[in-house]
Amino acid sequence: MTRAEQLAKISKDLMLGEAFYGMFLMTLNKRWDNRIQTAGVGQNGINFQLLLSEQFWDEQTDKQRLQLLKHELLHIGFFHITDFKHQTNHELSNTAQDLEINQYLDRDHMPGKGGVHIDMYPELNLEEKKGCNYYYDKLMQGAKKGNCPNLNAQLAAAAAGEGTCEMTIDGQQQTVDLPDHSSREELENADEATTRLLKKQTEHILTEVADAVVKSRGTVPGEFTEIIRRIQEVEPPKFDWKAYLRRFTGGSTKIFTKKIRRKYNKRYEDNPGLKIKPKRHILVAIDTSGSVSSKELKEFLNEIYHIQKTGTEITVAQCDTSIRSIAPYKHTADFQIHGRGGTSFDPVLDYYNENTHKYTCLVYLTDGEAPAPAKARGRMLWVLSSQSTENTELIGPQIVLN
Repeated sequence: MTRAEQLAKISKDLMLGEAFYGMFLMTLNKRWDNRIQTAGVGQNGINFQLLLSEQFWDEQTDKQRLQLLKHELLHIGFFHITDFKHQTNHELSNTAQDLEINQYLDRDHMPGKGGVHIDMYPELNLEEKKGCNYYYDKLMQGAKKGNCPNLNAQLAAAAAGEGTCEMTIDGQQQTVDLPDHSSREELENADEATTRLLKKQTEHILTEVADAVVKSRGTVPGEFTEIIRRIQEVEPPKFDWKAYLRRFTGGSTKIFTKKIRRKYNKRYEDNPGLKIKPKRHILVAIDTSGSVSSKELKEFLNEIYHIQKTGTEITVAQCDTSIRSIAPYKHTADFQIHGRGGTSFDPVLDYYNENTHKYTCLVYLTDGEAPAPAKARGRMLWVLSSQSTENTELIGPQIVLN
């Protein structure tokens, strides 16, 4: 078989044996790259891609190739590439990451000469499945004390530019592959915006894969359950939106009809009856100026999610000094923010005043750091972030999310 056929076969085996990993693998581009020694992760737009060495691939068995692919998927899924830039010692950071993920792999079929495992450093008394930060701190302590022979040998080999190291394991000398994440150099030097996009895309992929696996009656691996729970976790609302919006039912609404068998159809006996239900349609403005922090934007999006949960249709207007986007709201992990310039409330209010027949009311989410608008307003509410204080210049009802 060609390498492409081998890769397709291993991917199929992974799909049949561990559907979550198989579907995760399908979302990533795979590329042969002989500049790397084994395998690694690179960037492909706002997504990651797998890089595979042809020579190293050829030297592995099918079972080792499967573990190799899982190894790289775990690095991506555990956010090792985006969340651990604070670990300044690259060699120990690479080792800590491999110590975490290698516990979820089949040790009997590790690719190459195997990898590092927690029992190779007995002096450090490493506990199982404690996370990358825990292992990094323990390794840093061991390196400082210098009382761990295998760690000392590893650091010396890495300093000499070697890819393997001789370690004493169960009283015997054994050659072990050192963690090699050199393919990530460009990713590690990426700016904050790129890193954030890559992380958001990975979060989106993980939740989509998890949903697909559950719908097909599969199971999400235990190592990813907590990660996906944290991604999907939504904070409770900081305001009683249901009660507030109930006051504005006299405004613009959309009418929806639903067929129900419980209701008798007076005109057509054999057809279901119709339930007619009005639905609120509100305009939510987000202040996307540079003065609004990422934490505040996350807070705003959380409140919008809860507004939608009341059964309200939402159109979102993003505005800094001008309106940058007007679009129906859809709850997705990769909601794109537009703007980040200065601040002016007038563009949204001008638009709202011209289109009051379309919307029940206007909810303006902002930090309040701008002059009060000059134009008269219709039915609206100012919502200030929890990091803001009340702006007495703003005319009309306002709340602070605290």
